Amino acid sequence: MADTFENAISGLQDQQPNWNAKTIFSKLIQKDQLVGDLYSINYEEGKVLVHDFYRQKVGGIPSLSFLIATRINIEEEIDYKSEDASIILLRVMDSTQIPQDKEAEKVRIETAQRISGEADKHWDGEETMDLKTRHIFSYAGVACRIIGTFYLEEDIVKPSSGLKLKFGSDISNYYSNKGFKIYKPNGDALAEIVNYCDPSNLKAHIDRYGNTERVKLGHVRYASTNRKHQNIDDVSVFIYPADLLSQKSALFGMTRTGKSNTTKIIAKSVFELRMPQKEKDKKLRIGQIIFDPNGEYANENAQDRDGKGNPNALKNVWRQIPALREKSDKLKAAYIAENDPAKKKKIFSDVKDLAETEVVTYGILPHPEDPFRRLMKLNFYEEENIQIGKEIIDFKIADQTAQYFKNFRQIEFSKPVEAEFDNTNEYQGQLRRYNRRVLIYRALLNKAGFTPPNRNVNITGVFSEMLRTTMIQHEDKKSVKKQGAINAAGQTLGLQNVSWDSLFSAFQGLFYFLSTADYNAFNLQYISSSSDDSADSTGEGWAEAELESLLEMFNYNKAINLIGGVNTQHTITIGTDYAQDIYNDLLLGKLVIVDQSSGEPELNKSSADRIMWHIFKGNQSSFRAGAENIPEILVYLEEAHNILPAGNDLDLSDIWVRTAKEGSKYRIGMVYATQEVSSIQKNILKNTANWFISHLNNADETKELCKYYDFADFEPSIRRAQDKGFLRVKTLSNMFVIPVQVDKFEINTTK
Repeated sequence: MADTFENAISGLQDQQPNWNAKTIFSKLIQKDQLVGDLYSINYEEGKVLVHDFYRQKVGGIPSLSFLIATRINIEEEIDYKSEDASIILLRVMDSTQIPQDKEAEKVRIETAQRISGEADKHWDGEETMDLKTRHIFSYAGVACRIIGTFYLEEDIVKPSSGLKLKFGSDISNYYSNKGFKIYKPNGDALAEIVNYCDPSNLKAHIDRYGNTERVKLGHVRYASTNRKHQNIDDVSVFIYPADLLSQKSALFGMTRTGKSNTTKIIAKSVFELRMPQKEKDKKLRIGQIIFDPNGEYANENAQDRDGKGNPNALKNVWRQIPALREKSDKLKAAYIAENDPAKKKKIFSDVKDLAETEVVTYGILPHPEDPFRRLMKLNFYEEENIQIGKEIIDFKIADQTAQYFKNFRQIEFSKPVEAEFDNTNEYQGQLRRYNRRVLIYRALLNKAGFTPPNRNVNITGVFSEMLRTTMIQHEDKKSVKKQGAINAAGQTLGLQNVSWDSLFSAFQGLFYFLSTADYNAFNLQYISSSSDDSADSTGEGWAEAELESLLEMFNYNKAINLIGGVNTQHTITIGTDYAQDIYNDLLLGKLVIVDQSSGEPELNKSSADRIMWHIFKGNQSSFRAGAENIPEILVYLEEAHNILPAGNDLDLSDIWVRTAKEGSKYRIGMVYATQEVSSIQKNILKNTANWFISHLNNADETKELCKYYDFADFEPSIRRAQDKGFLRVKTLSNMFVIPVQVDKFEINTTK
């Protein structure tokens, strides 16, 4: 009796996998969605025979829709190990010829000719075509692309967890004389297919992030003609925000086709990882930075209206956190009721601090609707910012080819460190040279429109008495004008306190002096002198090459005007470097929005490059130091063609190309949006894992897109369908491209 019972239990256990197989496959195969039979197959495509009756019954078969082919009968027992225990996923491409087509076309033309001119009759009507002919001619061939195969496997690591649904992006075998039934999935079955994620991917999300959160992107949409009777509008498509981390993601499409809306949904979904819906999911604070060229992320706008019809913006996403929203609403009410200016200022500061725990906005200029904005400026005169400001100017003039610009770009302000010198005299000499260069550079800034912290500057001891005397006594009978400038400069440089404005003409005179015979005589005496004044010579001439390059800039109006184009980034009220401030915010997992709508294109690119270098080098340093928890950072680029290198630019030293190639290693992800696929550097495209494609009207662009994944299937649709928010989506967890109608972005403040 015991043996019989044990055998029965063992038999039930042996059957358990097959019962699981039946349960899993039943979710994908809907018998009432039968559309036809597969009559031809190879490794790349299949041909399906469809009757109009079944085509109509399932709501039509749109181009690019999903079909499944299988020999499984879900009402019978299923051996999951058998070759037939699988489902082939197909994508409808177009019609295909069947043998009767020519005869059918001939009959249809003859019938149409008989009723030509009769508005109330059609050639397929009962009175014009007999029932048997209509039935036979209702068959048609449909050509399909083979996307892959769903099959079942035991979990090798944990066999007791049951069978797992797997997907392979091909078919491993086919028989030329073996038929398959074809079904058009919809509802829950279609949702299972489009949201399939390989178990190993989910495990990778858990291992790396402790999170399997997914968010709704939109619903399945096959065609621009989106008829409701197709029963796919309720099939939601989800994405895993973790797919975007440490990866490159592209959003391509014409203006007003939904790129920005999709970007907002993505950024919002990553932000929401800090408040997961599942208790077992780990809270993730991911630093995100958005370079916003049009100001639509940083400023309230009509296209992002909230549930009450009020303009909204992504920057307010922090209000989705109930505790913060409740506290800020109380503070706002207190601010309105308060009459004491000092107390109102304190309440305002509290609200700002509250919002900036989650979201920070930056901009070159203040905005009337964004009182919390931090100005993206720095004090170019501050000792700590001298080289930083110089690098910003270098970005501005990077494309200038004149030699004086090249010489200026070579200058670096690195203050001497006493410990690096053998004796004090040598250190003091080099420090004196450094201070001279800094003084001349600051005078150049003043001339270019950078407001100095003080009107006057103390220059005591910067220029030796011997130099000043030689300049004052200089005579030049050939050029009285230059002599006057040199004499006057000698007088000015001997003063204790001078105005910044007066230094401009003084340094012009000094530059003239460097090309005179009197200077050459002075310089020879300076080099050979053993006086204290020579302590900075170390065998060199008085004017080093960098000093001469600085002085030369005073003689070119173009140089001063170009440098002046950067003065909007200067302020005397902020002492810290905004690039470091932004990186610190990102390390804390905040959403940072950089409003570039008020900046010049060159300035926007230079500031974006500098911020990106700061992020890259910061995370690179953590990686090289062996840090285990390198901070995840996600960078968003709107109008990316204004920032990223061109498609034919192979400069691998560019920060964006470096980030594309090495960013994943340093936990830096990138989401870039543009209208032109061809405008993006090839190395960036090749390293892009997630793709969101809306309408493109140019064959050159769609052909470039066809090089990646299976977007070639969608090329005609991408060019034709101009519907806003109609995207073709391929993410890291998706094994194939899915056509999606993206939801409209909104901030939910009712949770």
